[in-house]
Amino acid sequence: MIERNTLFYGDNLDILRHHVPAASVDLVYLDPPFNSKRDDNVLFKEKSGEASPAQIEAFTDTWQLDRATEQTYDDLIAEAPANVAQMVSALRQFVGSNDTMAYLLMMAARLVE
Repeated sequence: MIERNTLFYGDNLDILRHHVPAASVDLVYLDPPFNSKRDDNVLFKEKSGEASPAQIEAFTDTWQLDRATEQTYDDLIAEAPANVAQMVSALRQFVGSNDTMAYLLMMAARLVE
C-alpha cells in the first residue's frame, strides 16, 4: 500500500511495475519527452550571471532502437492486450525499425502500464 502523498523518483515504468498496484490509478497526467533529439539541462548561472559550465543533465530526449527497446517490443507483443500488440506491430511495419519507433515503444510501454 502506498502512503498518501508519496513522491517517487526514477524511471516511471519501473515505478509503475514495482510500486503501484494494478488498476489503482484513476488519472494520469503525462508531460512526455517529445523526441526533440537534444539533451536538456538544469540551467543555472554563476554569481556573475554567466552560464555555468557545470550544468546538470536533466534528461536526454534522444531515443535509439537498441537491445532494450527490442525487448520492450517483444514484451508488448507477448504481454500487452491484443489490440495494443496489433497496433505496435502495425506501427513497426509502417514506421520501420528506427529511432522514431524506439520513442513510440517507450511511450507505448508506459501507457499500457
